[in-house]
Amino acid sequence: MNMTHYMELLAVNQPWNLIIFMAIPVVLAETLAITELYILFTRKFDGAIYYLNRFAGIAVGLYFIGIIYYVISNAIIPITKAGEWRTVIDVLAVGSYVVAGLPLAWIALQELGLVNKTLDQMGKLKIHAICVALFLVFGHIAMIAGMLDPSLLGYQNPHQMMGNDTTSPMKTMPMNIENMPMGKSMHNH
Repeated sequence: MNMTHYMELLAVNQPWNLIIFMAIPVVLAETLAITELYILFTRKFDGAIYYLNRFAGIAVGLYFIGIIYYVISNAIIPITKAGEWRTVIDVLAVGSYVVAGLPLAWIALQELGLVNKTLDQMGKLKIHAICVALFLVFGHIAMIAGMLDPSLLGYQNPHQMMGNDTTSPMKTMPMNIENMPMGKSMHNH
């Protein structure tokens, strides 16, 4: 199966890329989202949950600024220059991942007092909630598009076409037909 550059990024250099590009930002963003709900319902603008929310907002926003810079300079620009996008599915997956980080960066800038200075506490809370919602929408678009096979829209991996697909993770997986559910032991005819 072919994969998008988004999935390829998460699949290579295991487990580090998965931790760097998925686990850390998702844990921080989910912490932000959960504490955001608490603050929306309670309107408590002090205490441990509020300060955890501020920390998570600043941390995930600054973290995503780094991720956005890395992905643009090490993936988007080189892939575009080489003309190696794997259909619109690939562009949507990578693009949505980058766009998902922008609202989180905005939250960090707000928490650091660099934007939305004139808004009151409720106005800032609304911006927070909108930004979290935008992150969730674009993050899920990235994940869904990232899991699609680009060949659905006609992408053909040149390595597979030559019968020399060394890029496929399936080529390196050992196959033991005896242990497969439909292996020899289940066929008695």
